[in-house]
Amino acid sequence: MTDQQHPAPTGRRLDLLADCSACFGLCCVALPFAKSADFAVNKNAGTPCRNLQADYRCGIHPVLRDRGYQGCTVFDCFGAGQKISQHTFGGHSWRESPDTARQMFEAFPVMRQLRELMSYLVEALELPEARPVHAELRRTLDSIEQLTDQDAETLIAADVPAIRAGASELLLRASELARSALPGKKRNHRGADLIGARLKGADLRGANLRGAYLIAADLSGADLRRADLIGADLRDADLRGADLTGALFLTQAQLNAAKGDSGTRIGAALTRPAHW
Repeated sequence: MTDQQHPAPTGRRLDLLADCSACFGLCCVALPFAKSADFAVNKNAGTPCRNLQADYRCGIHPVLRDRGYQGCTVFDCFGAGQKISQHTFGGHSWRESPDTARQMFEAFPVMRQLRELMSYLVEALELPEARPVHAELRRTLDSIEQLTDQDAETLIAADVPAIRAGASELLLRASELARSALPGKKRNHRGADLIGARLKGADLRGANLRGAYLIAADLSGADLRRADLIGADLRDADLRGADLTGALFLTQAQLNAAKGDSGTRIGAALTRPAHW
């Protein structure tokens, strides 16, 4: 839910980066949100956000956090918005073609999930240690990419849980291969409840933190190199001075949701959040 084209960090496919200038504000219309610490108001799915302008841009983008829309600043569609807008619907917006609006709104979250998986698969293919599964990763990536090129009906009917399950198994194998290259025993906190955990300065190199709840955890000064962070909840986690270089499957959205500083080390494929 941004209002600009993201910079192109090293090592990421350009088409998997959000380009809001080529999108019809789909994240601001298709998705629902509830009044909370992340959103200032309630909004139903399919209803335009009150801040969406006629040109499909956000009217309060520079001050989203100040206005209570922190959730918008941590959302990443992985390029699904422009793909749906310009490819699936051929550049015809939901305003111009209201008869297809519902289809567009239903297809958008499906496309986002598929594009997120593509992003992880691309990263796994860049891991030299994961070479034994590169062929399977490539086949899976190609299959998902072909699906994203289909029409809206095909997208909406896609069995995303099954696709995700197959891709997740491959990503886990790639992760294990990459992390096993590090010496020593690795911590396994997969899916763990680490909300508010005191992990300051912890050695978490090569740790399995897949799906871990790290909300408001103190990870300041922690060593997270080669840690698997796929699906980890880093909202308000303290990453000041932490080393995340080489962390596996870390997304920009996860970084945006956390707290860091100039001492936080991140890989070249990610951008330091403006609010750090």
